[in-house]
Amino acid sequence: MANLKSLAKDTAIYGMSSIIGRFLNYLLVPIYTAKLSAASGGYGVITNLYAYTALLLVILTYGMETTFFRYANKSNENPERVYSTILISVGFTSLLFIALVFLFLPQISGFMGYSDHPSYIWVMAMTVAIDSFQCIPFAYLRYKKRPIKFATLKLLFIVMNILLNVIYFIVLPAMYKSNPDIIGKIYDPTVGAGYAFYINLFCTGSITFCFFKELTGFKYVFDKALMKRMMTYSWPILVLGIAGILNQTADRILFPYIYKGSDMNMQLGIYGAASKIAMIMALITQAFRYAYEPFVFGKAKENDNRETYAKVMKYFVIFTLFAYLMVIGYMDILKYIIGRDYWDGLRVVPIVMIGTIMYGIYFNLSFWYKLIDKTIWGAYFSGIGCTVLIISNIIFVPRFGYMACAWSGVTGYGTSMLISYFVGQKMYRIDYPIAEMMKYVILCIILNIGMYFSNLYLSFIGAVGINTLLIIVFAAYLVKKDFPLASLPIIGKKFKK
Repeated sequence: MANLKSLAKDTAIYGMSSIIGRFLNYLLVPIYTAKLSAASGGYGVITNLYAYTALLLVILTYGMETTFFRYANKSNENPERVYSTILISVGFTSLLFIALVFLFLPQISGFMGYSDHPSYIWVMAMTVAIDSFQCIPFAYLRYKKRPIKFATLKLLFIVMNILLNVIYFIVLPAMYKSNPDIIGKIYDPTVGAGYAFYINLFCTGSITFCFFKELTGFKYVFDKALMKRMMTYSWPILVLGIAGILNQTADRILFPYIYKGSDMNMQLGIYGAASKIAMIMALITQAFRYAYEPFVFGKAKENDNRETYAKVMKYFVIFTLFAYLMVIGYMDILKYIIGRDYWDGLRVVPIVMIGTIMYGIYFNLSFWYKLIDKTIWGAYFSGIGCTVLIISNIIFVPRFGYMACAWSGVTGYGTSMLISYFVGQKMYRIDYPIAEMMKYVILCIILNIGMYFSNLYLSFIGAVGINTLLIIVFAAYLVKKDFPLASLPIIGKKFKK
């Protein structure tokens, strides 16, 4: 029981730090979209380069974060030697990456379309290299069960990042207008979107100094034989990670190469900004996973527990559909997260959210191949889905612009989801309550149609009022069918007969 309590406490700290961190990070969206007009393409540049960094982070850590946990907990391995070997390896590859970027900077910046701004490339290269290295001491904190320091450093980075962005995108530009000679010494208006990258590098580099204890006090040893064994273990994780991150970022990476319009950066910026609203649902569903998964696995027995996995899927679907309706219902409020220049992209929000739901279902379906230790299936499914997504983007983006990115995501995630389900039913059958879940899907579709016409024809107050009633309808059906108020903790006793 004590172990379960400790697990629940640590999970809560990790989960809340992640959720709060991502929420605070959303505060950057209104800053960027308010101060970088859609026409300038500045936010498009940010969207594009951050997609690259997400992919590079997976490549430069090459599965070593997970590998560390696996080998540090092996009885026949020395945890300090494992940690030291991985630190040296990831540190060396990160330095090598930076050196190669600087060596071929003109060619790389030209290929990526940033010949006029090569600083964007080397700054982000240094940032992602440092970030990759930091993944290992962060993993070490988790291994040593130090969630407080882990969460503190994560939140410290976010707070520093937001404060500096506020200063350089809001405060200093306003001061520059009246005192250009003085403020010009620390602020250059021509840098524009570049400040986002410089600030990120500064904050990431600063956090490194907070790992003094985790990077000292032990002998650095590189064990070649150990590293060989760990690489054998990590490469499938790398493949799965690359496929997974490409599913999320391929559209933003490919867009500049396949969309030839003069408004390329503007289109990408609009898509990236509007997608941030859709990602609110991803934030909410993440909260669900952090809250519900410890409960499920805490209750799980050593024997087969397929019924539990089926229930997890059912409630995950219900929860995500409810989140979907919340976002659609209050779109007239949420749209103020982004600047008015970007409102044209709001039409992608429902589509991106559908893709997010499919990805979440695919995540829950991953139980089956993890349970039978056949994780290579995950690489297959993610790889196929990623291929479908990329092909869809290549075919349709030149004609339909960023709308094709949204629908390609649905196609890719949907493919992975369906293949995983049908193969899983043959390999490890789980009787998911499909009929019960479909009732919620149909109800969600009906209510969504009602919200569409409400948002289209009613005033702001009228639309919000009607949409609230429609959300209550969904909640009432949920309470009646699957979540009676009497079952709730604390307040449930008030509803018991």
